[in-house]
Amino acid sequence: MFRGRAVAVVIPACNEADKIGATIRSVPAFVDHVIVVDDGSRDATAEIARGESCAESVRVQVIVHERNRGVGAAITTGYARALELDAEAIAVMAGDGQMDPADLPRLLAPVVDGQADYAKGNRFAWPGGWRAMPPVRLLGGGALSLLTRLASGYWHVGDSQCGYTAASRRALHAIGHDLFPRYGYPNDLLARLGAARARVVDVPVRPVYGPNWRSGLRPARVALPIAWLLLRGFVRRVRARWRGAPVAQEGRALDDAAGAGAQS
Repeated sequence: MFRGRAVAVVIPACNEADKIGATIRSVPAFVDHVIVVDDGSRDATAEIARGESCAESVRVQVIVHERNRGVGAAITTGYARALELDAEAIAVMAGDGQMDPADLPRLLAPVVDGQADYAKGNRFAWPGGWRAMPPVRLLGGGALSLLTRLASGYWHVGDSQCGYTAASRRALHAIGHDLFPRYGYPNDLLARLGAARARVVDVPVRPVYGPNWRSGLRPARVALPIAWLLLRGFVRRVRARWRGAPVAQEGRALDDAAGAGAQS
């Protein structure tokens, strides 16, 4: 429990056999549910995660996608399970250990205290954080963050691609369960939150890149899908603003959307 609220952490993982055990063990003790989603790994990721589950049988669960469906699909699976477990705040931590567990309380605090519906990690806001980031991540993340601000309307969100996040139950109900399955999922998610008038806050988090860091991102392969997602998200947000309640009623608008999502 964190400040009296049930908390779940979703860990998407694909071919992370060398890191998944340490990642699971690093999750703070106050977390009630650790949900590992193995996204079609070809190595021993699932077996190692199950070993950690046996050691912490009450807390750790392992879900396996028989084929690789993408990080967004893995997170969606984890979100669904966390909602079934009645978690009131749901965080995401990557299976490769790139997220500092010490930052988790800062991400959860605005969500469990009712100050925000979604907390977004911002590596650029961490003192000197940009120096720790690989150049390809720094340049690509900066460009996508700018475009995502336009699509989502969250001009204060400075690091759209950071996957270290925390969400409330009502935020997850509001955005639906068909998020983009692959690398564009953070952009799609923020655009959906913008259309639902969710309260999103930026939280500085420490970027972690070990000596064996590797990226599965292929810019040429994801550029067009993400561009389409951003355009679609911008149109969705504009239509929602046009048809929905005034901005002053944003909290009520999200409550209504969450109720509709729970009934669907």
